[in-house]
Amino acid sequence: MTPTPATGRVVLVGGGPGDPGLLTIAGRDALAEADVVVTDRLGPVAAIAEHAPHAEVVHVGKIPRGPFTPQERINEILVEHARAGKVVVRLKGGDGFVFGRGGEEWQECRAAGVPVEVIPGVSSATSVPALAGIPVTHRGLTQGVAVVSGHVAPDDPRSDVAWEALAAAGLTIVVLMGVAHLGAIAHTLVAAGLPAATPAACIMDGASPQQRVVAATLEQIAEAAAAARIGPPAITVIGPVVDALDLP
Repeated sequence: MTPTPATGRVVLVGGGPGDPGLLTIAGRDALAEADVVVTDRLGPVAAIAEHAPHAEVVHVGKIPRGPFTPQERINEILVEHARAGKVVVRLKGGDGFVFGRGGEEWQECRAAGVPVEVIPGVSSATSVPALAGIPVTHRGLTQGVAVVSGHVAPDDPRSDVAWEALAAAGLTIVVLMGVAHLGAIAHTLVAAGLPAATPAACIMDGASPQQRVVAATLEQIAEAAAAARIGPPAITVIGPVVDALDLP
């Protein structure tokens, strides 16, 4: 009779916005137990050397217009190592369930019969603006925030964001993965009635020593970001909160 292979487990760890100091204690403890760490460029890679020095590290890059590991292959890697009896930490930036495709990895592990757990992380959607001095909500300015993906342009058939509704919602708009389509996003929001003078800011390399912030009006933010060579990873914040704390 063929023995049943030992089954390890997968831990989906949100690593926070990039600064290893913003990794949670639970995330740190998971790294300390890891036999294998599956990570990408947005995870706090420096934390691996500190907390998981003996773990096997598997890099699964997703660089825009660069090296790219398909999500399907990432799912397979997690399952393969867990089925070999290993504790596998999937370390990614921010919170894995906020545009991190953590839900897909959870589903794949469950379908394969692999034990899986989640350790939430500090989401870049709120923490990176905070580190730039921008509160995504502020009394007297807005009572809510909408976090949306800008990885496709508003007029792209693949986009299911109701940009016109956002323009009228009175909410802070936080756009992730939207640098390439920032001009189209701004144009769509202005055409839908959001004032062209609405404050906006792009934050590049948030939570790192290289963090840069570019502020302008909504009408001018794409041009200002391009002039400053803002590129991924970057987050755009649109709304009066950009000026709430007198951002220089």
